[in-house]
Amino acid sequence: MISSVESGFMVLWYIVVFAAVVCYAMLDGFDLGVGALHLCVKKDEERRIFLNAIGPVWDGNEVWLVVVIGALFAGFPLAYATLMSSFYLPMIFLIFTLIFRAVAIEFRSKVSKMWWRRSWDFLFSLASIGIALLIGMALGNLVQGIPLDGDFNYKGGILLTFARPYPILVGILTLSLFIMHGTIYLIMKTENELEKRLIAWLRPSMIFFILAYAVTTVVTLIYQDHMISKFQDRPYLFLVALANILVIANIPREVHRQNYGWAFISSCLNIAFLLILFALGIFPEIIRSSIDPLSNSITVFNASSSLKTLKVLTTIAAIGLPLVFAYGFYVYRLFRGKVELDHMSY
Repeated sequence: MISSVESGFMVLWYIVVFAAVVCYAMLDGFDLGVGALHLCVKKDEERRIFLNAIGPVWDGNEVWLVVVIGALFAGFPLAYATLMSSFYLPMIFLIFTLIFRAVAIEFRSKVSKMWWRRSWDFLFSLASIGIALLIGMALGNLVQGIPLDGDFNYKGGILLTFARPYPILVGILTLSLFIMHGTIYLIMKTENELEKRLIAWLRPSMIFFILAYAVTTVVTLIYQDHMISKFQDRPYLFLVALANILVIANIPREVHRQNYGWAFISSCLNIAFLLILFALGIFPEIIRSSIDPLSNSITVFNASSSLKTLKVLTTIAAIGLPLVFAYGFYVYRLFRGKVELDHMSY
C-alpha cells in the first residue's frame, strides 16, 4: 500500500522529469533547428554565424538532457531500464548523433580547407535532424505504447516497432517545431541581408509546423483516444489545449509586428504546453504497454525508487537545479545581442 506522502513524492518526481524535458526541448530545440537549417546557407561566413549564434550556449543546453536521463534513472529506474533496453539501437543512434553534432561544432573551423568544413557542416546538419526525429519518435512510442509483457519485458522488433507510422509522424512534428523555433532564434541573432533571408524562411517554417501539428492532433484524437480520456473526465484540463492554441496563434501575430523576442517566447510556451499535454495524457503511465495497458504498463507508482531515495533526490535537486538555472541565465545574458565574428569565433 502506497502512502499519501510516498505517492506525493512520486508525482513530484514525475513533474521534475517532465520539467527537465521541457527545459531541454525549449533550449536545445532551437540549437537543433539551427543545425537543420545549416546547409540552407552556402557562404562560409553565414554558416559561421549560424554556429556562433548557438556556440556559447549549445553545450549548456544539453545539460538538461543529462538532467532528464539522470532524474529518470534515479527516480524511476524500472522505466529507465525498460526504455533503454527496449530501444537499444535507437538510443545508440541518438548517442552517436549527439557525439557527431558536438564534434562537428568543435572541429569544423579547425582547418580552413573547404572540403573539411563542408564535411563537418553536413554531419552537423544531419545529426541535428536525426536528434530531433529520434526524440520525437521516442515520444510517439510512449504515446502509442510498446509491447511489454507481464514482467515488463519488451516483445517488439529491434527497429520496426520504434519506426511505426505514428512515432514517425510525431518525429516530423518535432522536427518542424524545432526548425521554426531555430529560425526565430536566428532572426534575433543576425542582421542585414542574412536576417532578411531568415525572415523570408520563417513563414514556410511556420506553415510546416502548423500542418504537422494539425495532422498529428487529428491522428492522435482518432487513433490514440486514451490520450484524451483524462481531459474528458476533467474538462478544465482543456484550458491547457486552449492556451497552446493561443500561443501558436500568437507566433505569426508577433512576427507580423516584428516582435521576434515575443515570438520566440511564444514558441517556447508552445513547446511547454505541448509537453504538458503529453504528460497529462499519459499520466500515471511512463511507458504504456500495447499488449495490456492496464496490467503491463510501467507507471509512476510501480516504477519509482524508495521514499528515502526520492527524499534524498529532492534535496539534491533543490540545491542543483537553481545553480543550473543561474548559470544559464548568466550565459544568455552575457552573450545576448547580434552575432559578431572575430578571431575567437568558430
